[in-house]
Amino acid sequence: MNAFAELLSPSSQAAFETTALLEALRGVLPAHCILHREEDTRPYECDGLSLYRALPPIVVLPESEGEVVAVMRVCKRLNVPIVARGAGTGLSGGAMPHTRGVLLGMSKFNRIRRIDPQSATAVVEPGVRNLAISEAAAPHGLYYAPDPSSQIACSIGGNVAENSGGVHCLKYGLTIHNVLRARVVTIDGDVVELGSEAPDAAGLDLLAVFIGSEGMLGVVTEVTVKLIPKPTCAQVVMASFASVEAAGQAVTDVIAAGIIPAGLEMMDHRAVQMVEPFVKAGYDVDAQAILLCESDGTAEEVAHEIERMETLFRQAGATRLQVSRSEAERLLFWAGRKNAFPAAGRVSPDYYCMDGTIPRRHLARVLGAIEQMEDEYGLRCANVFHAGDGNLHPLILFDSNKPDEVERAEKFGAAILELCVQVGGTVTGEHGVGMEKINQMCVQFSRDELDAFLAVKRAFDPAGLLNPEKVIPTLARCAEYGKMHVHSGELRFPDLPRF
Repeated sequence: MNAFAELLSPSSQAAFETTALLEALRGVLPAHCILHREEDTRPYECDGLSLYRALPPIVVLPESEGEVVAVMRVCKRLNVPIVARGAGTGLSGGAMPHTRGVLLGMSKFNRIRRIDPQSATAVVEPGVRNLAISEAAAPHGLYYAPDPSSQIACSIGGNVAENSGGVHCLKYGLTIHNVLRARVVTIDGDVVELGSEAPDAAGLDLLAVFIGSEGMLGVVTEVTVKLIPKPTCAQVVMASFASVEAAGQAVTDVIAAGIIPAGLEMMDHRAVQMVEPFVKAGYDVDAQAILLCESDGTAEEVAHEIERMETLFRQAGATRLQVSRSEAERLLFWAGRKNAFPAAGRVSPDYYCMDGTIPRRHLARVLGAIEQMEDEYGLRCANVFHAGDGNLHPLILFDSNKPDEVERAEKFGAAILELCVQVGGTVTGEHGVGMEKINQMCVQFSRDELDAFLAVKRAFDPAGLLNPEKVIPTLARCAEYGKMHVHSGELRFPDLPRF
């Protein structure tokens, strides 16, 4: 185990003294910004991935950048881990607290500081909701493009930490493509600015390193985002298919034709039957798969692109085509897709949402394998995903009141992620690694690659205090989880233990 890995291990951490830490924090924060009684800290025990929970001994809710600086300096001086948290909608356990550390909640940083229609930018604090940015920019005919399904609740700081996407990421990109500048507090309590409002910034592109770093490198206190003009017209084609294979081929055909839709999403039969009674979006419940393909731009551009997409879908074997006839109907079509997660709660006590990404050409193969895994693990799985960029979101349905189902759900999820790696994909597309996928990082990356990640972490946070024991697995963890085996050119995985 290298020196940095040892710093991250529980056995080498300094003893956690709640009393001393409380006294130090009370010296830099108002009393109402510190929570330490269990009934107050319990709501912070997990993020959107409730399978993993830990009770934070102390939660702090600073109200200014100066208070964030003071908290960081206290934690560094006392060698105390610190985990930053936004709205808590993350799905990888990235905001799960450390049992001997401080949970730093950024929910009070909820001001939109400036909307600049001339430069098409917005300057916001990290606790601002994703959707609130577009709402504030709407009077200027602008909006913020990344739109995670949780956009009504998720915060921009969390979006930066996880490099969030959404149904329109195929055309407009992820968070990293839409953020110009971030103001960050380091573990030393220094305030630095990464990026620039100019088209480029001098020096190394540290903003790109920071976005998606999952709270391991610093805490963001201000973000400058790009705004884009709201399209004058947008329509969605909803296409039904008799097989997942046909729908997958249609996705390939659209991209191969040089069309870049504003959004291109797929839902399988189980997902459609789960969502339609909940949202009543007009989905074809008899279809084995449906595609939602959106075009935006001028009315002429949209009409031409919709006609081309309809032709390609028919050639791929679409059994039904429907084009949104109004803005209300367009939003209704998307409401079904964006409400897939809450719809799962109506048909199952619990669900486990995965986040692997694969090359588009393997969509049918991977979905067929997931169907076989349903029999192997004895659990149902509904598939909803960003088909345009191959970002899968299988929803494994289970009952957490049955321990054996929890274990099977975790193994099922691990098998899906490892299959994604096997076909040339990756273990995450937008949800992050957090606690959830740390074992699969051992599968995807070599030890040298993981050590390179740790070197970046060490450069920002030498003591390993920021969101420790997540995202990047140690050598010991990878050794325990089991190494990836290669036989005859095919990747094969052993029966790997659960943690």
